[in-house]
Amino acid sequence: MRKLLFLPFSLIGGIVAGLVSKKLFERLWGAVDHQSPPQPEHRGATWPKLVGALALEGAVFKAMSGAFDHLMRRLFGRLTGSWPGEDSPQPASR
Repeated sequence: MRKLLFLPFSLIGGIVAGLVSKKLFERLWGAVDHQSPPQPEHRGATWPKLVGALALEGAVFKAMSGAFDHLMRRLFGRLTGSWPGEDSPQPASR
């Protein structure tokens, strides 16, 4: 039941994270290069520039996604008194 109640928080957080990460990536890339970031379908894209742009974009998206997910979980916890997830990470298995 808790997962179902948390779903709207998760969806809103995901949408906001996507919008924020897109804007942040555009600003960061603007500091790196004056051209728009290369995409895989661009014929003239060089490998180093393409991989760099994709890596930066992925890192920004992952960081914003995780931050907004945690923020939404904190908000949900404050509103309901129930944390929607684990209390701490599981020990690493070998």
